[in-house]
Amino acid sequence: MLRAIRLLLAAAFCAVCQCATNVAITNHWNGGFQGEPCIPITKELNGWRAHLLFSEDVDTIEVWAAEVTKLTPRDFLLINKDYDAQQHVGDQLCFTFVARVNNKDITPTVTLYIEGMDGPGSNPTQGPQNPVGTSAPNTGGGSARKDYAKALGNSILFYDAQRSGRLPSNNPIRWRGDSAVNDCVPGGWYDAGDHVKFGLPMASSTTLLLWSLYRFKDGYAKAGQLDMMYDMIKWPLDYFLKAWKPQSRELVVQVGDGNADHSFWGRPEDMNMARPCQTVSSSNKGSDIAGETAAALAVGSIVFKEKGDTSYSTQLLTAAESLFAFAKSNRGIFRGSAPFYSSSADQDEMCVAAAWLYRATRNNQYLNDANSLVEDAWAWALGWDDKKIACQLILYEETQKSTLKDAVVGFMQSWLPGGGITYTPCGLAWRDQWGANRYAGNSAFLALLAAEAGINTADYRKWAVEQINYILGDNNHDGGCYSFQIGYGSKFPRQPHHRGASCPDRPAPCSGAQLNDPGPSPQILVGAIVGGPEANDNYRDVRTDYILNEVATDYNSGFQGALAGIVHLQATNNLPVTHNKCQCNG
Repeated sequence: MLRAIRLLLAAAFCAVCQCATNVAITNHWNGGFQGEPCIPITKELNGWRAHLLFSEDVDTIEVWAAEVTKLTPRDFLLINKDYDAQQHVGDQLCFTFVARVNNKDITPTVTLYIEGMDGPGSNPTQGPQNPVGTSAPNTGGGSARKDYAKALGNSILFYDAQRSGRLPSNNPIRWRGDSAVNDCVPGGWYDAGDHVKFGLPMASSTTLLLWSLYRFKDGYAKAGQLDMMYDMIKWPLDYFLKAWKPQSRELVVQVGDGNADHSFWGRPEDMNMARPCQTVSSSNKGSDIAGETAAALAVGSIVFKEKGDTSYSTQLLTAAESLFAFAKSNRGIFRGSAPFYSSSADQDEMCVAAAWLYRATRNNQYLNDANSLVEDAWAWALGWDDKKIACQLILYEETQKSTLKDAVVGFMQSWLPGGGITYTPCGLAWRDQWGANRYAGNSAFLALLAAEAGINTADYRKWAVEQINYILGDNNHDGGCYSFQIGYGSKFPRQPHHRGASCPDRPAPCSGAQLNDPGPSPQILVGAIVGGPEANDNYRDVRTDYILNEVATDYNSGFQGALAGIVHLQATNNLPVTHNKCQCNG
């Protein structure tokens, strides 16, 4: 009877694994057991990732033929070592493992599958896929009213100016030097005009930027910025890899104290205040930040694999999978950043993470996770705290579900004229006083992505380009032709609310006096997008105005993605005819 029950359990377990290879247990004892998997190779492999699945919880395993990452107590990821990366059709991959359990003598059912060859959700095209082919019609006929490629390159430079840690020899920002090298996790980006490293907006910005590289890589190439983009975006990814500690299951999510930091005005190179480190763990929840960080790592793994850096891609994907598994089993909102960047929920971040992991692995479990997390509600905006629309669009591209398309259309309908959003006299879709340009840029990026998916392509492309045109000068401030991107054109903000840019060249001192200095900042913060105008198009270029003149990494992310999308339209002769209300040539 017991044997029959065991066979039934084994059959059920195999069904869950879609009949991945069963593994023989060759020895067992109180505290562990030994197995010898042997799986036939059915496709050519240049590097492999396998999963050992157990029907009972296991503490640790030892495998000499692979590097091991514990995703859950029943799912262990194995990644090839250099000597056994090449596997050929007709071969067998065989090895021995030892599993450890705490004071138990068990013989669980064990199965093995190799990603891309068999197992859950397997199909002939397992693994990272090229962007879903567009069904968008041609929308050409327009002429470039702005130098979008230059603006794209400028935006990349802004992120380089936000780097924390020990800077590389190719640092392009002459007035920036090494800073915060003794942080608990060095590197990453300073959030805004201050010097805190907030995990949620940093991860959110990184995900959007990587999405633009995934979808509009040709735009970066056409602009001559592809190498610079890879170099720039690797900086936060390297930080996330250091911040996530899978063995102790802890993620560093913030470095620095917001209140203490905001009382300091000076260069990051001159900081000497305490910079506390905050983490999320099983006892201090934070699946909102963990989920968004996993999303950034997952899409990073796709773009770097496509680049040809398979080793780095594997490192990113391994971290993404283990971090998502941790977040999934430890749901809860991180509250330690209050009153700065307090998240309202984690469902959207977890959904985006699952969707990108599905794209990276083609493992149907991630698709199931994303489908269980996606919401039907129309998003208020795309931003660091709300990614509903992002998950809806990605899943629409993957599943073609009409309800998801309806959500995307509903979101865009609310942003287009007549949809209820406020428009400034010169035509900026104005969602909120905090980062008006940020929200318009993010929605322009989303519109271009939806257009690529074949949704209302002509209307969305035209609207998106017009929003970016406004930000780059199609407005009436200061006589017109005023760019809200610093360093673009001849008229742009000279007093951004940014500490480092306000400081003279070293070794001259920098203090609160620079905050109130009425003159232009000594350093030009090239590429940064300021918060933007009021609803009536009024704008004040004053350093002390931390609403209209704030800069931040998340302010630029969607704007930069939209620029890459527009250069893509130029490259494919699909730039639409536009009609901005306050046109300026330049």
